[in-house]
Formats: sequence, C-alpha cells, structure tokens
Amino acid sequence: MADYDALMAQADAARGSRRRGEAEALYRQAIQAAPERPEPLHYLAGLRVLAGDLAEAEALYRAALARDGSADASARGLASVLLEQGRYREGFAYWEARHQLARMAKPPLPFAEWRGEPIAGKRLLVWPEQGFGDQIQFARFLPMLQARGAELTVFCRPGLERLLSQWPGVDVRPADGPVEFPDPDYWVMFCSLAGRMGLEVGDIPGGAYLRAPQEGPSPPAGARIGVMTAGNPEHGNDAHRSLPAEQAARLHALPGTIDLSPASTGARDFADTAKIIAGLDLVISVDTSAAHLAGALGRPCWTLLPAVGTDWRWMHGRRDTPWYESMRLYRQPGEGRWAEVVDQVLEDAAGLNGRR
Repeated sequence: MADYDALMAQADAARGSRRRGEAEALYRQAIQAAPERPEPLHYLAGLRVLAGDLAEAEALYRAALARDGSADASARGLASVLLEQGRYREGFAYWEARHQLARMAKPPLPFAEWRGEPIAGKRLLVWPEQGFGDQIQFARFLPMLQARGAELTVFCRPGLERLLSQWPGVDVRPADGPVEFPDPDYWVMFCSLAGRMGLEVGDIPGGAYLRAPQEGPSPPAGARIGVMTAGNPEHGNDAHRSLPAEQAARLHALPGTIDLSPASTGARDFADTAKIIAGLDLVISVDTSAAHLAGALGRPCWTLLPAVGTDWRWMHGRRDTPWYESMRLYRQPGEGRWAEVVDQVLEDAAGLNGRR
C-alpha cells in the first residue's frame, strides 16, 4: 500500500495545483496499484468531467460505487453526469445523495416524505433548499402538483414569497425563524420535485411560468439591458462563475444597461426585480438567480457559463436549455477565458442594436 499512498499523495497535489494531465496519469497508476479502492476512481472521474469526457466519467463513478456503495460523493458526481446528459429519471435518483452534505441535510420532520405516490386530495408541504435560483427554477412544478390534486403549503427563502404567491390556493410562507404550518400528509424537498414526479428532460415545461407584479419599480428611462456579473460570493463555484472586474466593466459599458443587483436597483425582493426585468429587452447574467428569474418570466436572457463547475442543469455543449425557452447560453471555451465570452456577447448585442 506504500506505492498506492504515495501515488495518491502525488495525484492529489497535482490536482490541487491544476496539473490535471499529471494528476490523471497518477490516479490511473493508483487504480492499478489498488484496484479495490474507490478513491482514485472518484477523483479521476472528476477530472474526466472537466475534460468533457462524460462517458468515461460515468463509468468511473459507477466503478467507484461498485467498490463502495455508500460513497455519497461518487453518487453526487454520477448524478451530475447523468443529469448533464438529460438522463433525468436515473440522475435525480442519485442526486438525493446531496442530502448527505451537512449544508443540504433534510429537516427532521415527523411526517411521511413524498416519494411520488398519488397526491390527489392530499396536503403536501414543500420545504426550501439551496439558493434563490434553485427555488425559482423548481417552482415551475407547483402548478403541476396542483393539477394532480395536491393542496400545497410552500416554504421559501425570504425574499421569494411575493414572487411565488401567484397560484391561487398555494400557501406560500417564508422560512424565517420558527415556522408553523398545518400537518401535511406528505412533505418533500423543493429540488426533489422533478425526480419524485418521475419527469424526464422532455417533460420539463420551458415556457414562462412566473409573472411580474403590476405595481413596483420600473427600469430607468433608456434602460434596455439588465446586467448581472456576479453571484453570491459564498457560492462554492463563485470564483469561476462570477466575472472578473475588467470583463464585468465591459458589459456594464453597453449602451442602455442597468445593474440588476438590488444594491443598484433598490429592489426590496424578487418581485420588485421581476417588475424591473419585465420592462427590459434583454438580461445578460452569469449563472445566478437573475438568469433563472428572467427565464421564468419568459424574458430574453443570455446566460454566461464557466468552463469549470458548470451546473448540470445547463447540460453539455448546448446553446439552449430545456428549462427556459427564452434563454441563450454562452459557454467559456476554457478555464478563465471570459474575454472571449464577453467578446461574443458584445458582438451579438451590437447586432441587436443594429436591428432596432
């Protein structure tokens, strides 16, 4: 095992220093040295994801799980690979392993968890998780649950309650401090809805499903393009998904732009931001809640995606997304190469100006 331990130490160091080709070679040697161990398979799979080789990554994650069926990190990795390919039914099943992370742990609710049983005439509690964008994305399934006959109580992150209180009969409450609710027949996590409903990628409704309120702030005179160049700095992939200052400045210099951050607009919540977006011609955003909101409203949105840590929901190599019909995706051609993405956005935006 000395050879295996040394190989793993060298491989981990190379991976940490982003010497990915060297790390791959070392992990492959470690697999040969200790074929029963799941760890080198798992880390090699992650490197193959970064290389865009989803087929080998899937095989490696499955091999890791065959050696250790309780390897939650490998289950999450396999889930992302499957979901990125649009294989939702199996991918969402593996994605349940996210709850093994402390920050994504399920609440200890004393009710039956909904697993997809017939829901007509039943009271269903939907519990919040993850970020604002995730809850906006999965809110599209609330009217589908209503159509199945469920009586819904929905908890959401504070700031979303006005936006999500659009469907008659859906009781939306902020998850803020001690909360009270009527005893449900079942409960479910927000981001488990598609999996529990048994949906495949072709079942995802991609049209507008939210509407802006009639009252609220409007964009300033002359503003046509909303820009969001940074997400929550506490997000695990924010160093890759948010734009560096120089590239952000290039987008903000576009004629007729408005910064969509609440600090700039004065928006009190997401309903106010929705009202502002509804008055714009276009939203240009990194992968954060502003992009999800624009897509949910059916507004044209250009979403800028990093090459590293690209979220599964944007799938692999596509310029469009089944989640939002009004959205166009701009992908980094390689790690750190934001200048080329912004070049293309500016070129396309100039074409829009020319057609006005």
